[in-house]
Amino acid sequence: MADPSLRNPSLITSPPPPPSSPSPSPTPQSGTTSELPPPSQPPCYLLPFLKGVNRPKLRVTSEFDSDSLQFVNKVSCKLFDNLAKLKLSFQNNSQREVSQPQLSLTSKHLSVLYDVEEKNTFIKSTVDVSPRLQLRALHNVKAQQGEVAMEANLAEPGYSLELASPVPLGYPRATLKFPLGEVSIQEKEEEEEEKSNRVLSVNGILKRQVMSGVCTALYTDEELRLKYAYKDDALSFIPSISLPSNAASVAFKRRFSPSDKLSYWYNFDSNMWSAVYKRTYGKDYKFKAGYDSDVRLGWASLWVGDEAGKVKTTPMKMKVQFMLQVPQDDIKTSVLMFRVKKRWDF
Repeated sequence: MADPSLRNPSLITSPPPPPSSPSPSPTPQSGTTSELPPPSQPPCYLLPFLKGVNRPKLRVTSEFDSDSLQFVNKVSCKLFDNLAKLKLSFQNNSQREVSQPQLSLTSKHLSVLYDVEEKNTFIKSTVDVSPRLQLRALHNVKAQQGEVAMEANLAEPGYSLELASPVPLGYPRATLKFPLGEVSIQEKEEEEEEKSNRVLSVNGILKRQVMSGVCTALYTDEELRLKYAYKDDALSFIPSISLPSNAASVAFKRRFSPSDKLSYWYNFDSNMWSAVYKRTYGKDYKFKAGYDSDVRLGWASLWVGDEAGKVKTTPMKMKVQFMLQVPQDDIKTSVLMFRVKKRWDF
């Protein structure tokens, strides 16, 4: 069989083309380069060890009192993963005059407070030498005075012995603490007829459960105060007497409902008395009204926000108090006051 390519010229294959030579690269123009731009460099940190440190959260608290026309301001933040707290506090009036600025740094074992106006520093330190031994030190830099104390927990739980001494001069003090109270013994100097005599001073407090209440005996500066406190869900009764002055008083509290409470206090020695009625509306509203015979003043107040709680737990992180004071002798001089406390977190 004849080759078909010989009968049809169109089927004749052409010779293969010569191998193509590599095309020359374009000539770079002036002012340009054929190289790729260098990769971007990572940011350079001035302090490499602060690369992973986040900015501490800032807390600002301001309180205004219409009676004194003063602002009380506090600015604080926690440092080093909540190991320390830095706080700046100051006051300012309506003329924007700043007063009583103080700067403090507080941690578990060390607290430093600097008073800017007094140019004085107060230092407090606590060190746990062992699980049962603790050392404490207080120092007033400007006055060059302080105190050093050592407290040791005894073998029995609830018992401890504390030895404290003023620095640089002073008499030491020994305090024995036990589950029912504590007793302190210290030597003091008393001047009598231009002579100084050393006497042993004893102070202490004892508490014990008696029947359905707690009996407390407080002895300090040669005065003994006895108090008995009975309390249940609806009633509180607290009589007290001081010896040797024989000054006696009694406090009575009656709770009518979970939201209504009446308190009354009477002093038998001076015939002075006071009464307070309190009513709460939920957690964030409280109304109080009372009278004090000592200053002959009636008053009423309204709290918006938990009175005893912290500002951060209240709605909008703010507490407001309105108070009306009505003098008994001159009602026309009644005064309406208010206080506002607000917190901001940044």
